[in-house]
Amino acid sequence: MNREPIDTLKGIGDKTGKLFHKVGVETVEDLLEYYPRAYDAYEEPSLIGDLKPDRVMTVAGMLYKTPDVKRYSHIQVITTTLKDATGTLALTWYNMPYLHSTLKAGMRAIFRGRIVKKSGRLTMEQPEVFTPEAYEQVVHSMQPIYGQTKGLSNKTVVRAVKQALENRMMVRDYMPADLRKKHELAEYNFAIEHIHFPEDRKELLFARKRLVFDEFFLFLMAVRRLKEQREDKKSKFSFQLSSTVEEIKERLPYSLTKAQENVLKEVYKDISGGQVMNRLVQGDVGSGKTIIAILALLQAAYNGYQGALMVPTEVLAKQHFESMTELFEAHGIEKVPILVTGSMTAKEKRIAYEKIASHEADIIVGTHALIQEKVVYDKLALVITDEQHRFGVGQRELLGKKGEEPHVLVMSATPIPRTLAIIIYGDLDISVIDELPANRLPIKNCVVDTGYRKKAYEFIRQEVAAGRQAYVICPMVEESEMIDAENVVDYTKVLKGELPGIAVEYLHGKMKPKEKNKIMERFASGEIKVLVSTTVIEVGVNVPNATVMMIENAERFGLAQLHQLRGRVGRGKHQSYCIMVNSSDQDGTKERLDILNKSNDGFFIASEDLKLRGPGDIFGIRQSGDLEFKLGDIFTDANILKTVSEEVKLLFQGDPELHKEEHHELKIRLEEYLAKSYDKLNL
Repeated sequence: MNREPIDTLKGIGDKTGKLFHKVGVETVEDLLEYYPRAYDAYEEPSLIGDLKPDRVMTVAGMLYKTPDVKRYSHIQVITTTLKDATGTLALTWYNMPYLHSTLKAGMRAIFRGRIVKKSGRLTMEQPEVFTPEAYEQVVHSMQPIYGQTKGLSNKTVVRAVKQALENRMMVRDYMPADLRKKHELAEYNFAIEHIHFPEDRKELLFARKRLVFDEFFLFLMAVRRLKEQREDKKSKFSFQLSSTVEEIKERLPYSLTKAQENVLKEVYKDISGGQVMNRLVQGDVGSGKTIIAILALLQAAYNGYQGALMVPTEVLAKQHFESMTELFEAHGIEKVPILVTGSMTAKEKRIAYEKIASHEADIIVGTHALIQEKVVYDKLALVITDEQHRFGVGQRELLGKKGEEPHVLVMSATPIPRTLAIIIYGDLDISVIDELPANRLPIKNCVVDTGYRKKAYEFIRQEVAAGRQAYVICPMVEESEMIDAENVVDYTKVLKGELPGIAVEYLHGKMKPKEKNKIMERFASGEIKVLVSTTVIEVGVNVPNATVMMIENAERFGLAQLHQLRGRVGRGKHQSYCIMVNSSDQDGTKERLDILNKSNDGFFIASEDLKLRGPGDIFGIRQSGDLEFKLGDIFTDANILKTVSEEVKLLFQGDPELHKEEHHELKIRLEEYLAKSYDKLNL
């Protein structure tokens, strides 16, 4: 593997190197595994009469006139007209004045760009210009499109990848030859080269299949190794179930659902059974996982132990801590919860650490700050992680080492069909909360096109006037020349103009943690009325007062992700709404979004999505990005996942320690993978 720093490549200096670091590329090996997120397929030119709006298309013709250049305040607009036997097409460029001297009336050329409809007329915006000979060189090819950041263009990434491929040392394929033959898998070096630069779709699918197989194969072998290490571990913390906790449960202002009761029984059975608990609780958004966590933590406290609840964001940690404190005060519970977050002052941290070490605190709530070296626990018997895929196994184990093999309960609102969950979370027992509390009002959904925006803004204005709040989700942080999608920064400006007098702010993952926390807190307190955000809010804050979720470019998100986003509303007593704006006219998009329109059940949505997305639907949206797979998607690639699961089982049955000569390379690769991915293995 090539672990040389990225700046050893020609043409990548300190500045460009830092931009690559920003997208997670530190070494040449990282770059080769920085797979394209999409591909641009250069097709045969279409006739002007056959053009369709909202698509990138190619057209050949003759220029009707030399381009006009018009100057507006900060922009130059260049326009001309193209014609062929079927009609005429307006061409528009922004800030490219040199085209005035290179494009002349009567010239024949090929243009490729996005078709938009303006004032009832089709226009091609910002097209690339080719001579017929130049287009002949790229037609039918697939050009990679990479994830970018400001200052790092697609061309720069393409150049760097080409250089890395030319300079690389070929690696020995670690995959056993019989396995490759059985499943018709490409050779590894071939797959790496052709995932970046495939000749055609068939070759791309062939390369991708091998690399997805690899990702699942190494991941599931690692899961297997971890499971073997954990199997039948005796627990040093045996719980006598406390009747006080049962009384607290009975005094709650609501009754637990049957599903919650069942899961609670499974958790109680684990913690009192003598073995170390490793359980996953899957429950849809709003199904009531938190109360199960609190009751389990109270069992630890009433047994004289400590319990910890680790969550992904500071805002969520504070909310859990505050709701726990309120509950304890209301019920006269004398056990002491304490909060630990990264933004606390040194003095606040010192006081918290002292209380934890002296067992003055029974329940510790916090972010990953809970696993800092300075936190010393006294009899840490139970560790609960919420939205567990945000924490790697390395972090969980660090927390585990602070106790003596504590019981582990992990909670997730990501709805994964049970058949896949059993494979992915192979080292955990699985519980499912599959019903919602009776007092929840179902969210009202609608899928609309972009023409509905004005009505949606008016609806948000009315909800804010009634004292409510709203989220607007955009797929991107900033504008990109490569992708036509709404972005958070520009959208916020537009929305401030559309909603005068209403506090509108934005939030995205590139902001500093302190800034993010501040915005989230201001939204949670009601100071911000409309929050424009990327999917960073998918997990993070509970705002019962938010009643509208508007999702722009809904077709760009996976259904499971859309369902997670929708789950940010519908948490209070008021009726909530989800408006999904579909900006695509592609076949199948409406059908896919209609699944969400008709159902609020995450598990149903996940299984329906699985049926809709056939293998090879690789240009679709990745659903399971949280599971750290770079290419593989447990929904799209469910069949490969199941196949790999069987093969891993057979492999370890035949050679548990991978001692056979034909498994030598595989053993080395697995050890490398475990060392590199330990902190990120989401188990």
